[in-house]
Amino acid sequence: MEIISFEKQAFEEVAAKLDYFVQRIDSFCRLHGEKEKNGWMDNHAVCRKLRISPRTLQTLRDNGTLAFTKIGNRTYYRPDDVERVISAVEDRRKGAQWKGSGI
Repeated sequence: MEIISFEKQAFEEVAAKLDYFVQRIDSFCRLHGEKEKNGWMDNHAVCRKLRISPRTLQTLRDNGTLAFTKIGNRTYYRPDDVERVISAVEDRRKGAQWKGSGI
């Protein structure tokens, strides 16, 4: 075990900076808390909502059909972007039904 000691003033400076950092993060979370109801969706939630496989989801990202944000090793999607993809797919299906019916 190692024991490290440093001056009381240095400890208080570090503690004050850490407190300031925590306060800023808390205020940031409160400021953007109203967006929580819109929330962000992860890969699993989007796959369930669209009823697609993770590979199909990757294709939607790769070809620019679905906007996304990467934070670290995680990928997030805005619900309104997912809804836009749903409506686009439904429109395509309706168009295909009309073409297939010969009308």
